[in-house]
Amino acid sequence: MVTLDVESVAAFVLVADLGSFTKAAEALGSSQAAVSVKVKRLEDRLGYRLLERTPRKVRLSSRGANFLKPARQFITAHEVAVNGLTAAPRRLALGLSDQVAGPALPALLANLGAHMPDLVIEVHIEASRKLMDMFDRGALDAIIVRREDGHDDDGELLLCERLGWFAKPQGELDTTKPLHLASLATTCGIRNLATRTLDAAGIAWREVFIGGGIGAVGAAVAAGLAIAAMPYSLAPIGTFDIGTELGLPRLPDSEVVLHTTLTDPRARRAIDALAASWRTAQPARR
Repeated sequence: MVTLDVESVAAFVLVADLGSFTKAAEALGSSQAAVSVKVKRLEDRLGYRLLERTPRKVRLSSRGANFLKPARQFITAHEVAVNGLTAAPRRLALGLSDQVAGPALPALLANLGAHMPDLVIEVHIEASRKLMDMFDRGALDAIIVRREDGHDDDGELLLCERLGWFAKPQGELDTTKPLHLASLATTCGIRNLATRTLDAAGIAWREVFIGGGIGAVGAAVAAGLAIAAMPYSLAPIGTFDIGTELGLPRLPDSEVVLHTTLTDPRARRAIDALAASWRTAQPARR
């Protein structure tokens, strides 16, 4: 009878989810070599290859694809056994900035659940500043937010993402009229960065749409009502960064940071896996 090693199976699932040994090692707080050894050990015990490796890509073999679901079930069964059938479910209060949570959120939460199947996930999507206040009060276990005005220096930097001036394609900027802007409330860090950048360049602007969430701002941009400073990952389909076309000043990159108070190793690994998955899910710059 083949005996499976939980750590090896978990390493395989993470590599399959992230499509990379490097990203899996980062999420596990390990080395790429150690993850490779675990996957190789699992393949040797099963007697077949699970992953096809090329210099630029890692993908599931046909047998690996068939094994992925049982592998998740194996991890779930192990967690249930370790925690006990009557153990109270763990709760994770997670905060995501409105300008971080994007279309990939459902898949990322599913990935988090796969790593901690006994987890009760409580998600709050708010402005970065509000999430920081909640985190400081101890109301949230972990938050992923955008660094505002150089603050949050103690956060773990996940990535730097490009910001752009997104709108529907249009002609030259009419310098005799203020630039029509769509934005979030005045507490939004990206909104304040955009308006300061325009002021420094001597470009007049006027807010014509203020949204209660990034989805509302995106809808206004997609409708052709205004231009908005937005992360590339959240720009609506059919809109483009027209900053160069209109001669608008380049916006600085936006830093996305993770804050967490979690000390439980398993919970922290799940958060690290979520962060790694989120980085992987970000679209290429357009």
